[in-house]
Amino acid sequence: MSSPASTSKRSIEFAPRLASLISDYSGQDVFRLEPDTVGIAEPEIIDRILAARRALETERPTFKPLHGRSISRAEASSVTRTIANDVRHALRDAPPKETDLSGSWPLTGHLFLRDLILGTDPFRLRLLMSRYLELTPKLTWSVIAVGAALPGWPRASDNGITRLAARAAEATSYQDRRYAMGMYRRAAAPVCFTVSTLVSNALWLGAPFDDAMPNRNIILESLRLLPPSWNILRNASPEYPSIDSRIGAGDDVLVLPLLSHRDPALWEEPESFRPARWHDLDPDNVSGYLPFGHSSERCWGRHMVMPLAELLLQHVRRSRLMVDPEQKTGKVPLLGLLGVEDVRMVKPA
Repeated sequence: MSSPASTSKRSIEFAPRLASLISDYSGQDVFRLEPDTVGIAEPEIIDRILAARRALETERPTFKPLHGRSISRAEASSVTRTIANDVRHALRDAPPKETDLSGSWPLTGHLFLRDLILGTDPFRLRLLMSRYLELTPKLTWSVIAVGAALPGWPRASDNGITRLAARAAEATSYQDRRYAMGMYRRAAAPVCFTVSTLVSNALWLGAPFDDAMPNRNIILESLRLLPPSWNILRNASPEYPSIDSRIGAGDDVLVLPLLSHRDPALWEEPESFRPARWHDLDPDNVSGYLPFGHSSERCWGRHMVMPLAELLLQHVRRSRLMVDPEQKTGKVPLLGLLGVEDVRMVKPA
């Protein structure tokens, strides 16, 4: 399935599973996806499902159990505050204007953010930001196992390291070091992955942008058409059948912002990239708009994602980079983060 971008020159080709979701279920409210899975795309039902109970630890994308150890909400909150402080520190320093951000996105943006936020951390920790580790969990845990065993473990007193690295430096035993490295990746990698993917999506959807259009509007509209977190899973729960009789007692529920963000009953010209629509809309109060989850339990990282995304997008706009005119189709694979792969950004001729 191809979907129009902001110009007639570029299109989006979704992975078959995503394309079928959009073509088969757009405008529907509750529908069966699998024998044991029900999809939800209607805002009122979404609200009731997500408000019925808090997410279980196995349903939280970032802070699921690690090395067999549960991650409490208190610990997850503390780690999130730590990386948030590091992001705020990085934002105080304007990125160098001469930075070359041409190349393949989102990888180029990801590397920029890694170095901006974590550039002073030890190599064994920065290595955990590699996108290649997404290929298989075994590769990630192999890198962690080696890094935890090597001598020269960082110390909290080391000059210049981030607070997140200093937190990891408190580990003493081998097992604690493995856990600390896993938490470092869990906290920092999603920030770099999500922001670079989001900006890459925005560039594909709408660049070049009207000079008067705020970065905020561009980002919000990109989050609508290509929400990086395109689904929210809730495992079967006794509360759900009473909300809608089409949900069985053993059914998992898949809430789908991918569909609610494109519902023609909610959005004017839902397939069009129109950042101007956000001039008068409050993203926290728009029915069916869930880029950072439901109001009952929003993503803790949203206050980092938006400022970083606006900063990165502004840097690209300032440098006048453009999407390669020879690139006509952007492919969106079926991955954890919804994004256009390999957006080629080039310097003006």
